[in-house]
Amino acid sequence: MGAPDFWDDNERAQKTIADLNVIKSVVEEFQGFSNAFDDLQVMVELEEEENDAELVKDIETGIAALVKKLESFELGLLLNQPYDRLNAILELHPGAGGTESQDWAEMLLRMYRRWAEKRGYKVEVLDYLPGDEAGVKSVTLQITGFNAYGYLKAEKGVHRLVRISPFDASGRRHTSFASCDVMPEIEDDTDVGEIRSEDLKIDTYRASGAGGQHINTTDSAVRITHIPTGVVVSCQQERSQIKNREKAMKMLRSKLYERKIEEQLKHLAEIRGEQSDIAWGSQIRSYVFHPYSMVKDHRTSAETGNVGAVMDGDLDTFIDAYLRHQIRKPE
Repeated sequence: MGAPDFWDDNERAQKTIADLNVIKSVVEEFQGFSNAFDDLQVMVELEEEENDAELVKDIETGIAALVKKLESFELGLLLNQPYDRLNAILELHPGAGGTESQDWAEMLLRMYRRWAEKRGYKVEVLDYLPGDEAGVKSVTLQITGFNAYGYLKAEKGVHRLVRISPFDASGRRHTSFASCDVMPEIEDDTDVGEIRSEDLKIDTYRASGAGGQHINTTDSAVRITHIPTGVVVSCQQERSQIKNREKAMKMLRSKLYERKIEEQLKHLAEIRGEQSDIAWGSQIRSYVFHPYSMVKDHRTSAETGNVGAVMDGDLDTFIDAYLRHQIRKPE
């Protein structure tokens, strides 16, 4: 950063500063743990001299808090896969069931926004298609922050809801499904193969849904179809058609990268003779509102009875359990 030509390339300079801030935050957090540990040692020595029961309680509370923070810190350091540190692109799509499943997708949208905000991540709605009566037919979020993809990759899959439907006058219990897809926001220098202009079908249209009247008055929204693969991406977040096109191209690169990785994994599974069920009904997590309250992850068996907290974005229990489970898995 002290080099005379550091600011000649503004975009690269900003990226370097962002990388530096990430490193600083890790070092500062570790220093905070070291200071907390020193403080606890002083408290222990003081308690040995004074034999103070209240001080013992304070020490126990301090140790428990430090251990919890250290476990979270450790997990962050273990997110060392090539794309874990990148921003995430998260898509939600309701399953069959009309308004019921569309409402469930919107509930998940709120849950992920709350989770991201608690972590200090920036959330942008790139594409939003409202439901017919309530909820959403599809929504795409960009979640910006260090390790956003590393954490949110734990959420990829089908989410199942069991509740008394507010849309059923008879008060019957309904089961709804919604899928969550998560991709890293791929950087421009990532090798996903050549994306030829002649392989792209680009449509513009008038933005819909939330975002203010200014985005709904011109055909600023962009939809790009990659003809060879059939991959479709849309962006309507910006006022400018050019900016929406740039973001849509980033989304396309991310989707093509994800497709490339999935094909490689599928090929490896075929070589190993493994079977992988990726059908719509293979839910990763169930959220039961009735006849009892419970959220359970079927991959790790992590569960909680506090459904309200989970829907308010308290997902770290499930994300931590999944990531530690992945780390422990044999190669």
